[in-house]
Amino acid sequence: MSLESLPAKLYNVGLSYKKADVQMRGAFSISKKNQKLLLQEARENGIKGIIVLSTCNRTEITGFAKHPFELISLLVKYSKGNVEDFINISTVYKNKEAIKHLFKIGTGLESQILGDYEIVGQLKEAYSQAKDLNTTNSYLERLMNLVLQASKEVKNNTKLSSGTTSVAYAAVQYLLKHKVDFNSKKVLIYGLGEIGKNTCKNLVEYTTNKNITLINRTKAKALEFQQTHPQIIVKDKVDLINEIENTEILVVSTGSSKATILKEHINKDKNLLILDLSMPENVNPEVKKLKGVTLVNLDELSKITDETIETRKNEIPAVEEIILRYKAEFNDWIEHRKLMPAVNALKTSLESIKNDEIDFQTKKIKDFNVEQAEVITSRIIQKITTQFVKHLKEEDTSVNQSIDVMRKVFNVKEMNLNEQD
Repeated sequence: MSLESLPAKLYNVGLSYKKADVQMRGAFSISKKNQKLLLQEARENGIKGIIVLSTCNRTEITGFAKHPFELISLLVKYSKGNVEDFINISTVYKNKEAIKHLFKIGTGLESQILGDYEIVGQLKEAYSQAKDLNTTNSYLERLMNLVLQASKEVKNNTKLSSGTTSVAYAAVQYLLKHKVDFNSKKVLIYGLGEIGKNTCKNLVEYTTNKNITLINRTKAKALEFQQTHPQIIVKDKVDLINEIENTEILVVSTGSSKATILKEHINKDKNLLILDLSMPENVNPEVKKLKGVTLVNLDELSKITDETIETRKNEIPAVEEIILRYKAEFNDWIEHRKLMPAVNALKTSLESIKNDEIDFQTKKIKDFNVEQAEVITSRIIQKITTQFVKHLKEEDTSVNQSIDVMRKVFNVKEMNLNEQD
């Protein structure tokens, strides 16, 4: 018994850093607004159970559909990508493989930097968004809850996330490695996207640089961040070009859907190191043509490794064991849930036989003990149904054939395994 018995199959369709470069991932990224529109359209079209995840490293849709193209067409419609490109860089997982993929994402095995747990928060947010828009079902909710439980166990009981090797941390490592006397350099952070915010925090925590300026489209958000990081200097967005001229290192994480740093923003004679932590890229590629500019994007930063990566690799078998346990729990839940209509139908049929027989014996036998007969026959029915469940769960059992026999023997009209909510 598995998801194979459902009329719609569980699919995961999407793309990630494994096959798609940063430009292609940018083309297929889905804005928060479009994510909601996508989920709403899916719900209106009768797709039961769907979530959408779009991060700097991946864009994926997980949901129940009769064919994966139902989900692929939604992904293409609400991004700037096209079907032809998607075919070349995509992955499509079905049922068991889709479940396995979700567990690997949730536990950090699929992160571009092994064990990076930024994805867990993003996965929780995607799940929460789907629940708010009423696009989950009981199967997807159970699966996501178990994925998050597995994630928590991996986090607490293994060293897969030992050390901090997120993209934000990798950015700081890059600066420390490639900029001599980094702590005396002027740094400008443009944008308080999630990675930009974490980069700011890491710069404060892991360096002694006191020349960090922050500019955000919404100044109030920057000022709020400054309250807990008073060493950060906050400037207005109108000061951007002037601040770029005065800085030596520019970190961009604006979360915009188009480039926010253009060639004309930078003096052609200026020496400047730019880290673009945005997805899609927020620095126009033309900036690379400026002689004094070094532009580093997410893919280049993700190549940074350290000793913790080797430690994390050693933890993979332990993580896979945890995943196996939670996958087994999900499969057991599905088996129980999908067998219950047949079991309940059998029980109802047996109860009807029992009641008819007790009525007959009551009329036939004087002082017939109805109460005792009820107890005995109910126990017999319970033993029969329990044995029936054990039989259906055996690996070599043909479930549909067994239920068909029960239907004929006990004259049961409905023993439907294809119930989905």
